[in-house]
Amino acid sequence: MAKNRQASGTPATAVLTKAGVEFTVHTYDHDPSAASYGKEAADAMGVEPERVFKTLVADVDGALTVAVVPVAGTLDLKALAGAVGGKKAAMADPAAVTRTTGYVLGGVSPLGQRKQLPTVIDETALLFDTVFCSAGKRGMEIELAPAELVRLTEAVTAEIGRAD
Repeated sequence: MAKNRQASGTPATAVLTKAGVEFTVHTYDHDPSAASYGKEAADAMGVEPERVFKTLVADVDGALTVAVVPVAGTLDLKALAGAVGGKKAAMADPAAVTRTTGYVLGGVSPLGQRKQLPTVIDETALLFDTVFCSAGKRGMEIELAPAELVRLTEAVTAEIGRAD
């Protein structure tokens, strides 16, 4: 696993570098047949899954909304809708996710998206000194302080994750 503090050529790392935020990039060999990209990342990096967060995009009352939740659980769509003042949420169309964020599924980062979307980060992220999220490529994760992730995505925090 490689670690560095330099921008590694993704929009997400460029945002962090430009903001002067301290972060570490972790890479691993991605297995395209992995059933869960997030759990694969946690296992490959030897990190507890509660500290590794997946980025999901949902449609809340017709508006795309980013949800960042631990890979150890699932997204509570009703809680996500409530966190942004909506009524109903469903997972977004994969093509719309790629088109809007600029990232491929399994490599969507909450940072450096083509269009900044409303973002909700599960409040458990604040329990850790650092958390991991996608750097914008499968097999590449960013480790950073959760407060910086919240600040740079202009996110709200709420209880939107459910344990498996």
